Amino acid sequence: MRKLILILILINLQIYGKEDSTDVNPVRLTLISTATVGGFIYAYAIQNDMWWKGEKSKFHSNWNQDWRYALGSDKYGHFYFGTLISKTYSDLFYWSGISKDKSKLYGAVLSFSYQTFIEIRDGFSKDYGFSWGDFSANLLGSSLQLLKCEIDFLNFIDFKISYYPSERFKNNSNQYILDDYESTYNWISINSNKLISEKIPSFINIAVGHSVKRLDFSDSYHEIFLSLDWNFKGIKTDSSFLKKLFEYLDFYHFPAPAVKVYPDLVWYGLKF
Repeated sequence: MRKLILILILINLQIYGKEDSTDVNPVRLTLISTATVGGFIYAYAIQNDMWWKGEKSKFHSNWNQDWRYALGSDKYGHFYFGTLISKTYSDLFYWSGISKDKSKLYGAVLSFSYQTFIEIRDGFSKDYGFSWGDFSANLLGSSLQLLKCEIDFLNFIDFKISYYPSERFKNNSNQYILDDYESTYNWISINSNKLISEKIPSFINIAVGHSVKRLDFSDSYHEIFLSLDWNFKGIKTDSSFLKKLFEYLDFYHFPAPAVKVYPDLVWYGLKF
Protein backbone atom coordinates (compact mmCIF):
# COMPACT_ATOMS: atom_id res chain seq x y z
CA MET A 1 0.00 0.00 0.00
CA ARG A 2 2.81 2.43 0.80
CA LYS A 3 4.36 1.81 -2.63
CA LEU A 4 1.02 2.71 -4.20
CA ILE A 5 0.88 5.94 -2.18
CA LEU A 6 4.38 6.90 -3.35
CA ILE A 7 3.50 6.20 -6.99
CA LEU A 8 0.33 8.31 -6.74
CA ILE A 9 2.24 11.19 -5.14
CA LEU A 10 4.80 11.11 -7.95
CA ILE A 11 2.00 11.10 -10.53
CA ASN A 12 0.41 13.97 -8.64
CA LEU A 13 3.59 16.04 -8.79
CA GLN A 14 4.07 15.33 -12.48
CA ILE A 15 0.56 16.41 -13.43
CA TYR A 16 0.11 19.27 -10.99
CA GLY A 17 0.64 22.66 -12.53
CA LYS A 18 -0.90 21.61 -15.82
CA GLU A 19 -4.07 23.45 -16.72
CA ASP A 20 -6.96 22.49 -14.47
CA SER A 21 -10.27 21.55 -16.01
CA THR A 22 -13.53 23.19 -14.94
CA ASP A 23 -15.41 20.00 -15.86
CA VAL A 24 -14.75 16.40 -14.97
CA ASN A 25 -12.16 15.03 -17.38
CA PRO A 26 -13.09 11.38 -18.09
CA VAL A 27 -9.58 10.51 -19.29
CA ARG A 28 -7.96 11.78 -16.11
CA LEU A 29 -10.60 10.16 -13.92
CA THR A 30 -10.18 6.84 -15.75
CA LEU A 31 -6.41 7.05 -15.29
CA ILE A 32 -6.84 7.58 -11.55
CA SER A 33 -9.40 4.77 -11.26
CA THR A 34 -7.30 2.30 -13.24
CA ALA A 35 -4.15 3.02 -11.23
CA THR A 36 -6.13 2.72 -8.00
CA VAL A 37 -7.78 -0.61 -8.84
CA GLY A 38 -4.50 -2.08 -10.06
CA GLY A 39 -2.63 -0.79 -7.03
CA PHE A 40 -5.20 -2.09 -4.57
CA ILE A 41 -5.15 -5.54 -6.17
CA TYR A 42 -1.36 -5.59 -5.92
CA ALA A 43 -1.43 -4.31 -2.33
CA TYR A 44 -4.02 -6.92 -1.37
CA ALA A 45 -1.87 -9.71 -2.80
CA ILE A 46 1.14 -8.51 -0.82
CA GLN A 47 -0.82 -8.07 2.41
CA ASN A 48 -2.54 -11.41 2.02
CA ASP A 49 0.84 -13.10 1.71
CA MET A 50 2.32 -11.20 4.67
CA TRP A 51 -0.57 -11.17 7.15
CA TRP A 52 -3.58 -13.25 6.23
CA LYS A 53 -2.24 -16.65 5.17
CA GLY A 54 -2.36 -17.99 8.72
CA GLU A 55 -5.18 -19.71 10.54
CA LYS A 56 -8.62 -18.16 10.06
CA SER A 57 -11.23 -17.58 12.77
CA LYS A 58 -14.63 -16.07 13.33
CA PHE A 59 -14.70 -12.29 13.22
CA HIS A 60 -13.35 -11.00 16.53
CA SER A 61 -11.66 -8.06 18.24
CA ASN A 62 -8.35 -8.48 20.04
CA TRP A 63 -8.93 -6.16 22.98
CA ASN A 64 -6.01 -7.49 25.03
CA GLN A 65 -3.38 -6.62 22.45
CA ASP A 66 -4.91 -3.52 20.87
CA TRP A 67 -2.84 -0.99 22.84
CA ARG A 68 -0.03 -3.30 23.93
CA TYR A 69 1.26 -3.93 20.42
CA ALA A 70 4.26 -1.64 19.79
CA LEU A 71 3.21 0.29 22.93
CA GLY A 72 0.38 1.76 20.87
CA SER A 73 2.74 3.59 18.50
CA ASP A 74 1.15 1.87 15.49
CA LYS A 75 -1.96 4.02 15.99
CA TYR A 76 -0.10 7.10 14.80
CA GLY A 77 0.90 5.20 11.66
CA HIS A 78 -2.74 4.40 10.93
CA PHE A 79 -3.66 8.06 11.43
CA TYR A 80 -0.71 9.31 9.37
CA PHE A 81 -1.19 7.09 6.34
CA GLY A 82 -4.93 7.70 6.44
CA THR A 83 -4.16 11.41 6.15
CA LEU A 84 -1.60 10.91 3.39
CA ILE A 85 -3.89 8.70 1.29
CA SER A 86 -6.80 11.12 1.72
CA LYS A 87 -4.65 14.12 0.79
CA THR A 88 -3.20 12.41 -2.29
CA TYR A 89 -6.56 11.36 -3.65
CA SER A 90 -8.10 14.75 -2.87
CA ASP A 91 -5.49 16.37 -5.10
CA LEU A 92 -5.91 13.76 -7.82
CA PHE A 93 -9.70 14.08 -7.87
CA TYR A 94 -9.38 17.86 -8.02
CA TRP A 95 -7.01 17.52 -10.98
CA SER A 96 -9.61 15.38 -12.74
CA GLY A 97 -12.09 18.28 -12.60
CA ILE A 98 -14.09 17.43 -9.48
CA SER A 99 -14.78 20.37 -7.17
CA LYS A 100 -12.40 20.96 -4.28
CA ASP A 101 -14.97 20.17 -1.58
CA LYS A 102 -16.11 16.96 -3.25
CA SER A 103 -12.50 15.96 -3.92
CA LYS A 104 -11.72 16.17 -0.21
CA LEU A 105 -14.83 14.16 0.63
CA TYR A 106 -14.09 11.46 -1.97
CA GLY A 107 -10.46 11.27 -0.86
CA ALA A 108 -11.52 10.79 2.76
CA VAL A 109 -14.09 8.13 1.86
CA LEU A 110 -11.65 6.20 -0.33
CA SER A 111 -8.90 6.29 2.30
CA PHE A 112 -11.18 5.20 5.13
CA SER A 113 -12.84 2.50 3.02
CA TYR A 114 -9.56 0.84 2.13
CA GLN A 115 -8.24 0.96 5.69
CA THR A 116 -11.53 -0.39 7.04
CA PHE A 117 -11.33 -3.27 4.56
CA ILE A 118 -7.91 -4.16 5.99
CA GLU A 119 -9.25 -4.04 9.55
CA ILE A 120 -12.16 -6.32 8.65
CA ARG A 121 -9.76 -8.82 7.07
CA ASP A 122 -7.70 -8.68 10.26
CA GLY A 123 -10.89 -9.48 12.16
CA PHE A 124 -11.05 -12.90 10.51
CA SER A 125 -7.41 -13.69 11.27
CA LYS A 126 -6.71 -15.69 14.42
CA ASP A 127 -3.37 -13.93 14.89
CA TYR A 128 -4.70 -10.36 14.67
CA GLY A 129 -8.36 -9.49 15.15
CA PHE A 130 -10.27 -6.29 14.45
CA SER A 131 -8.74 -3.29 16.22
CA TRP A 132 -11.04 -0.52 17.40
CA GLY A 133 -7.96 1.60 18.11
CA ASP A 134 -6.74 1.21 14.52
CA PHE A 135 -10.26 1.84 13.23
CA SER A 136 -10.52 5.11 15.19
CA ALA A 137 -7.07 6.27 14.05
CA ASN A 138 -7.99 5.46 10.44
CA LEU A 139 -11.18 7.50 10.74
CA LEU A 140 -9.44 10.53 12.24
CA GLY A 141 -6.60 10.44 9.71
CA SER A 142 -8.87 10.03 6.70
CA SER A 143 -11.10 12.87 7.95
CA LEU A 144 -8.32 15.38 8.64
CA GLN A 145 -8.65 17.16 5.27
CA LEU A 146 -12.35 17.69 6.00
CA LEU A 147 -11.73 18.77 9.60
CA LYS A 148 -9.27 21.42 8.41
CA CYS A 149 -12.13 23.08 6.54
CA GLU A 150 -14.06 23.44 9.81
CA ILE A 151 -11.28 23.93 12.39
CA ASP A 152 -8.81 26.57 11.21
CA PHE A 153 -6.31 25.75 13.97
CA LEU A 154 -5.59 22.38 12.32
CA ASN A 155 -4.17 24.16 9.26
CA PHE A 156 -1.23 25.27 11.40
CA ILE A 157 -0.30 21.75 12.51
CA ASP A 158 1.50 19.13 10.41
CA PHE A 159 1.70 15.43 11.21
CA LYS A 160 5.01 13.99 10.08
CA ILE A 161 7.11 10.87 10.22
CA SER A 162 10.81 10.04 9.91
CA TYR A 163 12.96 6.93 9.89
CA TYR A 164 16.39 6.08 11.27
CA PRO A 165 17.67 2.47 11.47
CA SER A 166 17.39 1.05 14.99
CA GLU A 167 19.55 -1.69 16.47
CA ARG A 168 16.53 -3.94 16.19
CA PHE A 169 16.31 -3.30 12.46
CA LYS A 170 20.06 -3.74 12.00
CA ASN A 171 19.71 -7.18 13.60
CA ASN A 172 17.24 -8.13 10.85
CA SER A 173 14.18 -8.02 13.09
CA ASN A 174 12.22 -6.55 10.16
CA GLN A 175 12.70 -6.86 6.42
CA TYR A 176 11.61 -3.28 5.75
CA ILE A 177 12.45 -0.24 7.84
CA LEU A 178 8.88 1.03 7.35
CA ASP A 179 7.66 -1.94 9.40
CA ASP A 180 10.06 -1.35 12.31
CA TYR A 181 8.48 0.85 14.98
CA GLU A 182 11.80 1.35 16.75
CA SER A 183 13.14 2.95 13.55
CA THR A 184 10.04 5.13 13.23
CA TYR A 185 9.70 8.61 14.70
CA ASN A 186 6.30 10.31 14.81
CA TRP A 187 6.14 14.10 14.86
CA ILE A 188 3.52 16.77 15.50
CA SER A 189 4.83 20.02 14.01
CA ILE A 190 3.45 23.41 15.08
CA ASN A 191 3.56 26.44 12.78
CA SER A 192 5.55 28.73 15.07
CA ASN A 193 5.21 31.80 12.85
CA LYS A 194 1.40 31.64 13.02
CA LEU A 195 0.82 30.32 16.53
CA ILE A 196 3.74 31.71 18.58
CA SER A 197 5.35 34.78 17.01
CA GLU A 198 5.55 36.32 13.54
CA LYS A 199 9.20 37.10 14.31
CA ILE A 200 10.00 33.40 13.87
CA PRO A 201 10.91 32.65 10.22
CA SER A 202 7.96 31.09 8.41
CA PHE A 203 10.04 28.07 7.36
CA ILE A 204 10.87 27.05 10.97
CA ASN A 205 8.42 25.06 13.09
CA ILE A 206 8.63 23.45 16.52
CA ALA A 207 7.86 19.73 16.72
CA VAL A 208 7.17 17.14 19.39
CA GLY A 209 8.41 13.66 18.49
CA HIS A 210 7.77 10.14 19.75
CA SER A 211 9.30 6.71 19.28
CA VAL A 212 9.54 3.39 21.12
CA LYS A 213 12.46 1.12 21.97
CA ARG A 214 13.21 -2.45 23.18
CA LEU A 215 9.89 -3.79 21.95
CA ASP A 216 11.19 -7.35 22.05
CA PHE A 217 11.91 -7.12 25.79
CA SER A 218 9.92 -6.67 28.98
CA ASP A 219 11.45 -3.23 29.62
CA SER A 220 10.18 -1.56 26.43
CA TYR A 221 9.71 2.19 26.73
CA HIS A 222 8.62 5.43 25.04
CA GLU A 223 10.87 8.27 23.88
CA ILE A 224 9.79 11.93 23.66
CA PHE A 225 11.63 14.64 21.71
CA LEU A 226 11.48 18.39 21.13
CA SER A 227 12.89 19.53 17.81
CA LEU A 228 13.07 22.30 15.28
CA ASP A 229 11.27 21.35 12.10
CA TRP A 230 11.44 22.63 8.54
CA ASN A 231 8.17 24.10 7.24
CA PHE A 232 8.52 23.91 3.46
CA LYS A 233 5.11 25.47 2.93
CA GLY A 234 6.52 28.61 4.55
CA ILE A 235 8.95 29.09 1.66
CA LYS A 236 7.69 31.75 -0.75
CA THR A 237 7.37 30.68 -4.38
CA ASP A 238 5.19 31.44 -7.40
CA SER A 239 5.65 27.95 -8.84
CA SER A 240 2.53 25.78 -8.53
CA PHE A 241 4.73 22.69 -8.88
CA LEU A 242 6.96 23.74 -5.97
CA LYS A 243 3.96 24.65 -3.83
CA LYS A 244 2.54 21.17 -4.33
CA LEU A 245 5.96 19.56 -3.78
CA PHE A 246 6.36 21.47 -0.51
CA GLU A 247 2.96 20.22 0.69
CA TYR A 248 4.15 16.63 0.36
CA LEU A 249 7.64 17.30 1.71
CA ASP A 250 5.89 18.53 4.85
CA PHE A 251 4.67 15.00 5.50
CA TYR A 252 8.27 14.07 6.42
CA HIS A 253 10.44 15.34 9.28
CA PHE A 254 13.88 16.12 7.88
CA PRO A 255 16.98 16.17 10.15
CA ALA A 256 17.01 19.11 12.55
CA PRO A 257 18.46 20.06 15.97
CA ALA A 258 16.56 18.32 18.77
CA VAL A 259 16.61 17.21 22.39
CA LYS A 260 15.27 14.00 23.86
CA VAL A 261 13.38 14.91 27.03
CA TYR A 262 12.17 11.44 28.07
CA PRO A 263 13.24 9.02 29.50
CA ASP A 264 16.56 10.88 29.71
CA LEU A 265 18.02 14.13 28.41
CA VAL A 266 20.05 13.87 25.18
CA TRP A 267 20.95 16.69 22.79
CA TYR A 268 21.23 16.10 19.04
CA GLY A 269 22.94 18.40 16.55
CA LEU A 270 20.70 16.76 13.96
CA LYS A 271 17.92 14.33 14.80
CA PHE A 272 16.79 12.16 11.92
